[in-house]
Amino acid sequence: MQGHTRKLLTVITEAAVEGPLIRDIERQGAHGYTITDARGKGTRGVRNAGWEASGNIRIEVVCDADTATKISLFLQEKYYDNYAMILFVSDVEVLRPEKF
Repeated sequence: MQGHTRKLLTVITEAAVEGPLIRDIERQGAHGYTITDARGKGTRGVRNAGWEASGNIRIEVVCDADTATKISLFLQEKYYDNYAMILFVSDVEVLRPEKF
């Protein structure tokens, strides 16, 4: 099995910004993404996803390092001041590198 290293950019943020956020992520070069509901507690309190407007989402983007950096910098600049959002990047091995 031959793996190829890519970056996994994970964004956890308020569900209310899903639409604009996805458009921005795609404009920065992402080929695709996965969205799941998320809940938890952080500096802005408990987010339980029990009510759509107060829920959180987790967006995962597998991409190359340059795209992960570009998306991360853009999201920090545009969203960090006004929305509960965290970003983290990990190395992942993919088996179909042409998709990313």
